[in-house]
Amino acid sequence: MRLRNVPGSREVIAESKFTVTEPEKYKGKWKEVFGDDKPIRIEIGMGKGRFIMDMAELNPDINYIGIEKYSSVLVRAIQKEEERQLPNVCFIRMDAETITEVFEKGEVDRIYLNFSDPWPKDRHAKRRLPSREFLRRYDEILKKDGVVEFKTDNTDLFAFALEEVEPAGWKLDAVTHDLHNDSKMNEGNVMTEYEEKFSSKGNPICKYIISR
Repeated sequence: MRLRNVPGSREVIAESKFTVTEPEKYKGKWKEVFGDDKPIRIEIGMGKGRFIMDMAELNPDINYIGIEKYSSVLVRAIQKEEERQLPNVCFIRMDAETITEVFEKGEVDRIYLNFSDPWPKDRHAKRRLPSREFLRRYDEILKKDGVVEFKTDNTDLFAFALEEVEPAGWKLDAVTHDLHNDSKMNEGNVMTEYEEKFSSKGNPICKYIISR
């Protein structure tokens, strides 16, 4: 469930040094934002930012961009980043449908999708982040050997995601329906807030890694 509207959240986002307010201006120029040539990885639907900030802390040689369309959630991530002051992470408030307007072809090294909105109604299938429509967008911005990593506890969404892989021209590199009991795929796993919550209740976590 999404957080309720937080009064003033958009103003906080606009004024924060950790957010990029006009990301289209940096298409093909994200290295200028970070001031270096490190690989760029993005998380789409980052929520309150725990995953991407933990990843940034663990991997200082990689730059991370968190994308979140809900201001009330993104402002929580900003508050955390104000405390942690990680130099290799920044945030964008945007809808992922326009992601090809923000990143140049081959500019992104890896994409993370974690516990995405399932959009359960059939008519909303195109809005699901692991849908073939979004996979086409990812294909445009990922470098040739880039991958997409997707985690969820929603078995219906995961089944849908698996069905979309081949028609979209992608291939499965790794897949599990019980991540935390899969010693190989769980090695080095960094959990999100939702992952910790759901797994503590005994919900198995599904994950795939795909490439073209």
